[in-house]
Amino acid sequence: MEAGELMSKQIVAIDGPAGSGKSSVSKQLARDFDFGYLDTGAAYRALAWLVLEGFDKAQLETGDFETSFDYQVSTDPDNFWVKVGNQDVTEAIRSSEVSEAVSSVAQVSAVRSFMKRKTHEIAGSCTKPGIVIEGRDITTVVYPEAQSRILLTASEEVRLARRSKELSEVKNIHAQVTKRDASDSKVVNFTEAAPGVTLVDSTNLDFAQTVAVMADHVKTDLKAAQND
Repeated sequence: MEAGELMSKQIVAIDGPAGSGKSSVSKQLARDFDFGYLDTGAAYRALAWLVLEGFDKAQLETGDFETSFDYQVSTDPDNFWVKVGNQDVTEAIRSSEVSEAVSSVAQVSAVRSFMKRKTHEIAGSCTKPGIVIEGRDITTVVYPEAQSRILLTASEEVRLARRSKELSEVKNIHAQVTKRDASDSKVVNFTEAAPGVTLVDSTNLDFAQTVAVMADHVKTDLKAAQND
């Protein structure tokens, strides 16, 4: 995306570990600001799902997967769906098998480069005046030039409790979440705010309070960007 194109669309970049609340909070912020919403983690999960379906994982290293990975995702926070080709995989990519496989896929440098380009492509095609993009490296790698950059976190105890409610059918939540965090932290730092990134700790905040705090930061950031 060119600089002029970025200026015409307001970008809110939100990072955070699993269970920090970034997905639900990001969706609500998108609604409140009448922005689009983009879950970048869904793309990694969709590619992991494709590998589990029999796609040759060796092709990930060479980038040969790009033409075969027909990925589509909704940017409507109230009508979220994910497709690979003609198949709706919105529910399938949340399975425990995909959760176990996604980190190994996300660590491949060719995959991460492709996902960065894909994120810019999807964000650029959003018809809303702005878009809330959430993931693990959005504030630092994908959109370091975003007008608003926030790292949303919480204590491990609180994050695990929240994740357990979201994934009640998955066993060993603690092992799964800590393993995913440890694996992903090898390629991106999503636990400490980079320079210029606002840190919001939701440990002692409920959902409405977290949204309110985040919204205040976004308003301040967007106003500052307009005045530059």
